[in-house]
Amino acid sequence: MTLLTLIRHGETDWNRDRRIQGSTDIPLNDTGRAQARDAAAALRAQLDLSSTAVAPSVVSSDLLRARETAEIIAAELGLPAPRVYPDLRERAYGQAEGLDADEFLRRWGDWHTAEVPGAELWPHLRERGLRALAAVVRDARRPTAPAAASVVVVTHGALIRELIRHATAGELPLTGQRLANGSAHTMLFERERLRLLSYAGATA
Repeated sequence: MTLLTLIRHGETDWNRDRRIQGSTDIPLNDTGRAQARDAAAALRAQLDLSSTAVAPSVVSSDLLRARETAEIIAAELGLPAPRVYPDLRERAYGQAEGLDADEFLRRWGDWHTAEVPGAELWPHLRERGLRALAAVVRDARRPTAPAAASVVVVTHGALIRELIRHATAGELPLTGQRLANGSAHTMLFERERLRLLSYAGATA
């Protein structure tokens, strides 16, 4: 059994300006760094960091905004440097990357049904995300088994949304809800199954 705390990376200038990032490698801004510290403070209150417990590990996507968020969280909690998993990176948005949300809507329509040239397909994103979590869990359990493991997974909005959809058979996230930068969502990974324990959707 492995507890996964999925955290969306902190804010970037492109997030602030409502520009689509996808696989474009944009760093955190100062607000994003503060959000990472806030996420660490919340985790400190939630996770068992006692000397007698198995310490949680921190992992992240290979994109800079997720890596930096994970590095801040690990440092704030006194945990080892994050391990990087490229399969945790954001969905590639093809020709939409760099455009603002209004231009996206004008060109391709609704965000969730748009067919953007060069964008990663949603089923592929889900498959990749599940593959990434399986690898994360396997690596986390290796030094802790038979004890349960806990992992902080710093990744991206679209990938987290797709994993939540998988875990809830499409019931969440609700229409009109967004996953805020720095938000945390907990899941239980057990016997190759993913179960949502908590969800931090916010009204857009």
